[in-house]
Amino acid sequence: MKPFEIIISEEIHEACPQFVGCAVMAEMVNSQFCKELWDEIGHETEKFRERHTTESIKQISGIAATRQAYRRCGKDPSRYRPSNEQLVRRIIQGKELYQIDTAVDLVNLASMRFGYSIGGFDADKIAGERLILGIGKEGEPYEGIGRGVLNIAGMPVYRDAIGGIGTPTSDHERTKLSLQTTQFLALINGYDGQEEHAWECGQFIAALLRKYAQSTDVTLSTYRWKG
Repeated sequence: MKPFEIIISEEIHEACPQFVGCAVMAEMVNSQFCKELWDEIGHETEKFRERHTTESIKQISGIAATRQAYRRCGKDPSRYRPSNEQLVRRIIQGKELYQIDTAVDLVNLASMRFGYSIGGFDADKIAGERLILGIGKEGEPYEGIGRGVLNIAGMPVYRDAIGGIGTPTSDHERTKLSLQTTQFLALINGYDGQEEHAWECGQFIAALLRKYAQSTDVTLSTYRWKG
């Protein structure tokens, strides 16, 4: 699997100097549905509802820090909610998670457990060998998964050689995971700066890939501002 160089732009560093990310790369076999994974999701959902309320989720470090990052970059996090907050709000409301496919479902499980916004990508669809985390510009074209055209101005965004592929609110249609995906990439967005917690999230995703997606070659790496 081709490695990616992940660069934190100066504008992101200035807005969110504590940011640390964790990348998980793996070969995988995706599937439409995995009962064992959904048993685990159901158990985690029950535990989450027992621990949290609509108010307490605001204090989850990954959610609070991502909301703050949006404000510093120029976006209203209440109007364009990060995916980690969207997901747990749905759970608190008594709704079930959307069932998409095994690759997406395991990313959502990790997001629920660790509180981070996590981008999931088909690495074969990424253009070039470098990703840069910057801030969206006015009029920048972006098609969010299931959302249509998304205004990403003032929103943190990963860009490949063609353009944006991922924001904390929604990943791009062009590089989304699908049943044909064999090269998996997850980017864990640690706007709270808790490197150990982000690494634990990466290890959790790696374990899920091994259990439910036949992954044997999984690599993890952290990335941050290099100056």
